[in-house]
Amino acid sequence: MNKIPIILIYSRILIGILIILIGIGKVDNFKFWISILMITGLLTDIFDGIIARKLKVSTQKLRILDSNVDQFFWLTVMGTIFFLNINFILDNIIWISIISILEISAYVISYKKFSRSIATHSILAKFWTISLVAFLVDLTINSRSHTLFIICVILGIISRAEIILIILNLKKWTTDVPSILSVSKINRGIKIKKSKLFNS
Repeated sequence: MNKIPIILIYSRILIGILIILIGIGKVDNFKFWISILMITGLLTDIFDGIIARKLKVSTQKLRILDSNVDQFFWLTVMGTIFFLNINFILDNIIWISIISILEISAYVISYKKFSRSIATHSILAKFWTISLVAFLVDLTINSRSHTLFIICVILGIISRAEIILIILNLKKWTTDVPSILSVSKINRGIKIKKSKLFNS
């Protein structure tokens, strides 16, 4: 039972590779299968944390692994879908570039300050992930997206900016920071209230 969270985490590597192969090969009903696999990947991301907390195996090492695998998974997903919808990407390259720069900046700042990868798992970032999946499914199926893309961009910019602020203001590297509002208490060693659904 204790191995379930780590199995779910590593399953996203396999799912990401399958999405690449299906997208490149354009197998029958590839849009449908890519969408199903994306949603499956999201569900594994949600439940690995919930199960880990339930089994009391949500260690710092597991949370870091979760973040790193998430990065691989979403890079493979977005790379494949963007490859299949290159015209949409070129038309919206500015907004996509802004989010990409903010994401890269968060990792660079974290490595520069703490010599470690980020693993904040903020609540805003989780909502952005949900909006990202909704946008990517919309784009995959329809080869275009408007409202869901706008929502994804707004949440993406806000959540990435918050992560950067969290990293800049933290005195000591830590995982599971619900929001920028929690940083002051964390720095003072005060135990913060965490969501049983979203944080360990």
